[in-house]
Amino acid sequence: MKRQQGFTLIELMVVVAIVGILAAIAYPSYTESVRKGKRAEAKAALLSGAQALERFYSANNSYVDADGDAPAVFQVDVPASGAVNYQVGVVEATATSFTLRATRAGSMASDPCGNFEITHAGERALDGNDGKDVADCW
Repeated sequence: MKRQQGFTLIELMVVVAIVGILAAIAYPSYTESVRKGKRAEAKAALLSGAQALERFYSANNSYVDADGDAPAVFQVDVPASGAVNYQVGVVEATATSFTLRATRAGSMASDPCGNFEITHAGERALDGNDGKDVADCW
């Protein structure tokens, strides 16, 4: 008699259960890693925006233009193409100071780190965070 080769149903169910357990453990880590990447994009856009305003200040001796508004010299949507995760904008701007904020949008709207802020002095802050510390998110 010839013996058949293959897997039994119980062996297949054990493998499926093990794969399910591994996926349940790995998925939260994966999603947090994706969120960290999106946060990094927002922080980079804020720093780039602050540098652009500093260059504008160097050329004009003011952070605002002749109309008293902050100039549009930085990227507004993060990322620049595709689904927007953060929107960078000026919270406050005077001739000698500014505050930029990256406001959560899209898939990052419920991110516990909140909205990122940076000032003309390089001070970093969070707005609307769920008890997260600045050092944890920045």
